[in-house]
Amino acid sequence: MEVTEGAVTVDVPEQSGEAIEEAVFFNPEQELNRDLTVATLRAYREREPRAETYLDAMAASGIRGVRAANDGWAATLVDRDPDAVALAEANLARNDCEGDVRHDDANAVLWDPQRAFDVVDLDPFGTPAPFLDAAFANTRDLVCVTATDTAPLCGAHLKSGIRKYQTVPRNTEYHAEMGVRVLLSAMARSAARFDVGITPVLTHATRHYVRTYVDLTHAASAANDAVDALGHVHHCPECLWRTHEYGLRADRPEACPNCDGTNLLTAGPLWLEATREDAFLERVRGQLSDDMATKETADGLLTDLREELDTPTHYDQHKLYGRWGEPAVGMDEFLGALRDAGHAASRTHYGGTTFKTDADVAEIRDIAP
Repeated sequence: MEVTEGAVTVDVPEQSGEAIEEAVFFNPEQELNRDLTVATLRAYREREPRAETYLDAMAASGIRGVRAANDGWAATLVDRDPDAVALAEANLARNDCEGDVRHDDANAVLWDPQRAFDVVDLDPFGTPAPFLDAAFANTRDLVCVTATDTAPLCGAHLKSGIRKYQTVPRNTEYHAEMGVRVLLSAMARSAARFDVGITPVLTHATRHYVRTYVDLTHAASAANDAVDALGHVHHCPECLWRTHEYGLRADRPEACPNCDGTNLLTAGPLWLEATREDAFLERVRGQLSDDMATKETADGLLTDLREELDTPTHYDQHKLYGRWGEPAVGMDEFLGALRDAGHAASRTHYGGTTFKTDADVAEIRDIAP
């Protein structure tokens, strides 16, 4: 079937839902992801004019790489499926775009120092974990990663998450943010192996995937700083109290200081620092174009991210009121009460009933209308 996104039109196999029904996979639900990718690449090139080369490491139909090539990037599209290679080549030609299409394995290309790229984009079907080390081995400037294996990332499949990301994820009411910080932690540790530090410039958890863009600094000191941004979250499932601490060694409290519960959960190591740069978000917003079908949605998401407090976890208001055995009030009234009491408070992009605040759970309970 024919699909138009942004300024390009490509041919893709017929799809049904998110199942793979053809040799070459195409997910129409990822259009927002791809629109934001184009805007982010534009914003990054504006900030770092030296960045010219782009690798679409899992090209499939080639739509992501074609859109990058159409935007002026020297694009390389890689796939180990010969049908995908043929389709990507045809889609480049259809849009009068130049690009290098390779029939190869993504890891083989990423590990090759003769093929270093300014920007590397990993958009696998499932986990990006097997490609993270290779992605940081030779990339110069920016690594973009999509992870769709949210159950392992968020702790719903605990053992799988431990195996893939070498961390302990926990399934909490802030499960989407858990996934964000598990992924960034794994990326920071992979990059540090090559004396590379990461700085997330844009990260979001949308529907059933996490997407992040990390700027790279090639210096051992920057790698040390990224490792120093890791730590652990301790969570009480009884009263929903939580705290966090920096460091690769977890020092779990013996009991919850709020309810004296002893069934505390510890997650980590997690990325505890900022997951975006506010100034860069504004650059990305300025690069959204009218030919993007998801422009309005993308703009709203960037606004939500910009207004979100920078804390390692968030709360679900309905879960709190449910735990208290009371009906929830409107979010505006609720957040207003926290602010009137002198606390910072914001909505989050993770869901309509989620919020962040610098108040602890006991303070929230005392203040809540």
